[in-house]
Amino acid sequence: MTTTYSGPAKLTLIDGACISGMASLSTNQRGGINGWGGTFRPDEITTDLRNAGEGLQLELPYDRVGTVAVTGIRKLLATQILMSLTGHGPVPF
Repeated sequence: MTTTYSGPAKLTLIDGACISGMASLSTNQRGGINGWGGTFRPDEITTDLRNAGEGLQLELPYDRVGTVAVTGIRKLLATQILMSLTGHGPVPF
């Protein structure tokens, strides 16, 4: 069974900076491996955000938090990027 979340989220970087944006997440069960991940579209783009990697926190509404790693970044428009995320640990949605 796949569970999904699509809506507002905050990505907390290693230095504690919080970036608001929109997340689209889902669980995936493949070959007995349970995991979750998806994408995050930040409202603002910073150098620290572009260099983000492991150990980030993704906060969803109602204080639900998950640990994520950035697995890719692609440019959508001149002022927007889409970050691919892989979740670690319990699913926050």
